[in-house]
Amino acid sequence: MTLQQLRYVVAVAEKGTISEAAKELFISQPSLTNAIKDLEKEMQITIFNRTNKGVVISSEGDVFLGYARQVLEQADLLEEKYLHTKEPSPRFAVSCQHYSFAVNAFVDVIREFGGNKYDFTLRETQTYEIIEDVSRLKSEIGILYTSSSNQEIIMKLIRQNGLKFEELFLAKPHVFISSRHPLAFEACLTMEDLEEYPYLSFEQGEYNSFYFSEEILSTLDRRRNIKVRDRATLFNLVIGLNGYTVSSGVISPELNGENIIAKPLLVDEYMRIGTITQKNMTLSRYGKAYMEALQKHLHI
Repeated sequence: MTLQQLRYVVAVAEKGTISEAAKELFISQPSLTNAIKDLEKEMQITIFNRTNKGVVISSEGDVFLGYARQVLEQADLLEEKYLHTKEPSPRFAVSCQHYSFAVNAFVDVIREFGGNKYDFTLRETQTYEIIEDVSRLKSEIGILYTSSSNQEIIMKLIRQNGLKFEELFLAKPHVFISSRHPLAFEACLTMEDLEEYPYLSFEQGEYNSFYFSEEILSTLDRRRNIKVRDRATLFNLVIGLNGYTVSSGVISPELNGENIIAKPLLVDEYMRIGTITQKNMTLSRYGKAYMEALQKHLHI
C-alpha cells in the first residue's frame, strides 16, 4: 500500500467515476483502475462497487476511506513540516443549506488555516445534494435541518448513505422580512398575517418534493410563490417585493445586511438543525475547527 494509492481511492470517491478522477490525477483510466484493484487485492477488501453510472463506495470501503484520509492528512503534515520545498495547500469542503452561521464558521477556518495557498469549497446547495456530497466525500461536512414533516425521509436517506446526523440546535421557525416591511414592527407573526405577501423559497431541482424543501411548512398552500437558487436573489426579492421566507431565526447582519430582520412565527413546529458526516470517518483538523467555529456563531 502506498500514499499514492490512497490518494487515488480518495479522488475516485470524491469524483464518483474513475474517468473523472483519472482526468484530475493526470493519469490514464486503465492505470488508475489497476492501481485500485491492486490495493483492493492487497487489503483483501472491495472499496468500490462498479455500476453503469460510475462507482459506489462499499460499506467496508467507507471505513477504509476514513482511515485513508487520516493517513493522508498526517502525511501532508509531515511534508509541510520537514520538506520545505512543499508549500502547504489545505483542502476542505462543506455543503449546506443557506445558513449565515455556516458561512461565518467557514470564514473562521480559512483565517486559521488558509495561509498563502489553499483549496476550500463552500457549497450552498440543494438538500438532496448535501447528502450526496457528504456520502461521496465531495464534502466532509453537511448542514441541514429536519422537522416533524420531513424527519423520517431525511434520516432514512442519511442512514442509507452511511452518514450520521448530529444536532447543532433546535430552533422555532422565524420569518425573514425586510426592515421596511409593513409587518416589521410586529413582535411575532402568524401565517394569516403573511397571506397577502409573496413567499420565497429555494428551488430544489428534480428533488423538489416538500421533504427536501429548505423552508419549513412548505406543504402549506400560498397564493404567491417565488423560487430562487441563491441567497442574494432571495433577499433582494424579500426587500423589493415585501416578500418573506421561513428559516431558523439565526441571522447575520454582516452577510444578510441590516435590511433583513427575523420575526418569530407562531406555529407548532420546530427546526432541528445539525451536521451530517461520514459515520466511520474521523474529522480532519479543518473539520474539527469548523465544528468548533459553528458553535461560536449560533446565537439563537
